[in-house]
Amino acid sequence: MNPLSILLIGLNHNTAPVELREQMAFSSDEAKKAVNNLCLSGDIGEVLLASTCNRMEILMAVKNRSEAVDTAKKCISRIKDILINDFEKSLYIHEGDNAVRHLFRVASSLDSMILGEPQISGQIKQAYHLAAREKTMGVILNRLMHRAFFVAKRVRTETGIGDHAVSISYAAVELGKKIFGSLENKSVLLIGAGEMAELAVEHLIRNKTKKIVVANRTFENGLELAKRFNGTAIRYEEIHTSMVSADIVISSTGSPDLIITRTHIKKIMKIRKNRPIFFIDIALPRDIDPAINRLSNSYVYDIDDLKDVIDENINDRNNESVKAERIVDEAVVNFRKWHEGLGVVPTIVALRSRIDEIADRELKKTVQALNLSENNIQAVQKMMGSFINKILHDPIIFLKKNGCNDNNSVYLDTVKKLFNIDH
Repeated sequence: MNPLSILLIGLNHNTAPVELREQMAFSSDEAKKAVNNLCLSGDIGEVLLASTCNRMEILMAVKNRSEAVDTAKKCISRIKDILINDFEKSLYIHEGDNAVRHLFRVASSLDSMILGEPQISGQIKQAYHLAAREKTMGVILNRLMHRAFFVAKRVRTETGIGDHAVSISYAAVELGKKIFGSLENKSVLLIGAGEMAELAVEHLIRNKTKKIVVANRTFENGLELAKRFNGTAIRYEEIHTSMVSADIVISSTGSPDLIITRTHIKKIMKIRKNRPIFFIDIALPRDIDPAINRLSNSYVYDIDDLKDVIDENINDRNNESVKAERIVDEAVVNFRKWHEGLGVVPTIVALRSRIDEIADRELKKTVQALNLSENNIQAVQKMMGSFINKILHDPIIFLKKNGCNDNNSVYLDTVKKLFNIDH
């Protein structure tokens, strides 16, 4: 019996524009619904869904590749209320080694918009924990995800790919520097107090910004972040008032709707007397209305606009990526051997069971004929177990090594016939 095949279907910043990625972003509840629905399919045995600002991917262990792909597309279409034709061309599909390699590269941040950014590791772990809670993973994906985390750790510790902090937040601050030449004495309004916002604050402080104002839906969280970095916390309702004096607005909330619209800014610009204001939107879905760009002296940059900045900050990491790719390739080969080995496990278990059955039957005859004591019986059982282990050692090694190749059915069928195994 062959193990389930590994299949990955998804889209990312390389294949889909930000507008489509916004539509395809899954909330936790939507991801929960998706993995459970997919597991109801007879062709999908295990499933995990990862959704970040730059990608949406479904990892599966499947019986039938084409049926699984079709089921996944229909599931996405149904939950996100989007026609298959509207996203199908942006999808990539990876199978077997290619799927494993893609996952390892994603977990190691080799496939990120910013090479080596650390956020992706936590996002992948969130997807893993959700699938684990929903019990939609089995032996294959559970093992695969643990290997992905191990590979990511090796890449971080054995290469310099994570050196020189580079992230979406870092790129946002770098963009602000390009706009103003220097951020010194500039006033920054930060909307959102999550991990992205915290990283942005760290970079802003290094660039000696004059004033950092933090706004968050949960005031306490915003206050904690502001205190940590000697900034000022304001309530969410004060955002528009605060924008009157801000030079740069960086937004990274999890809001499903726009929080800053063209109408808002049109009113504010009159009060500002058209003094330039720059918006950097690092949220997905977007927080800031792109139509603001049509107003005089108002400029909006979103995640896709940061690509040019990002490209300039990753040159030092590219050389290290060669080492990282080697670590990934090695891990892919090792996982393939383990995965292929699953196909011979039932035969090995059946072989061991068959030999144990014969040994037990003969041992009972011997015990009855010789009337052995309990101590002697235990000694004979121990000797018999050791004998069986040594007899089966070479055949099992052979099956694991050679029973996983293209001719595995020949070896497995031969063993079944020789030992009268039927399973």
